[in-house]
Amino acid sequence: MSEHVRAWRPAVPGIREVFHAHFVDHAYPAHTHDAWTLLIVDDGAVRYDLDRHEHGALPASVTLLPPHVAHDGRSARPGGFRKRVVYLDDAALAAPSLIGRAVDRPAFDDPALRRRVDRLHHALGHPGEELAAQSRLAFIVERLAVHLGEQSAALRHDRTLAHRLRDLLDARVTEGLGLDEAGRLLHAHPTHLVRAFGTEFGLPPHRYLTGRRVDLARRLVLAGMPPAAVATAAGFHDQAHLTRHFRRVVGTTPGRFAARPG
Repeated sequence: MSEHVRAWRPAVPGIREVFHAHFVDHAYPAHTHDAWTLLIVDDGAVRYDLDRHEHGALPASVTLLPPHVAHDGRSARPGGFRKRVVYLDDAALAAPSLIGRAVDRPAFDDPALRRRVDRLHHALGHPGEELAAQSRLAFIVERLAVHLGEQSAALRHDRTLAHRLRDLLDARVTEGLGLDEAGRLLHAHPTHLVRAFGTEFGLPPHRYLTGRRVDLARRLVLAGMPPAAVATAAGFHDQAHLTRHFRRVVGTTPGRFAARPG
């Protein structure tokens, strides 16, 4: 058997586990999970039985397997398959009726949803991007609920809420703020917060916070602080995390930014 697997538990509320795998000849026996299984295939195809009905997972689609329902899995083509999975708390899609609907229709041909899940995995793969992952997950769960027939109420643009969230982010540039905590403090659903903030300010909360951290890092670098110390002082996970975002925003690295002309 040839395989390559990676699994970890991110510090993102609502996500129990992330699992990336390349299997050539592994076949899953029938089993169940106590979490929702959100799956995308990057190469190959997967054939699986869900509640004794055969289905397939292809690279263009998004698959959502409900908790407590038996399923198996094997490659549908020679050469195996590569997949990325996020296991979501069963509370993420809490309505009991959604389980039955997911059994009947576990796959969605939705390019926008596929892109969002891909971007979620990219955020989960980089330490320090937890707020970005939370923002992306909120929209994914909302879209999945719509696919499963749970139309959420229209979320009203709320300028006051957006400005209150910005005040919270400004007050916690270094330590950061998770969407769940912001929702409790502002008595609003995380998805509502992200939508209100984006409508008011033109970018999501995680990108705003990153920009504030880069601004702080610029000041600290120009004050003579070493980049490794700047990373911690400005709220980045480590120096590599700082450098990646600093280069994206400023167009150069912290070291070159502070270099004096010779």
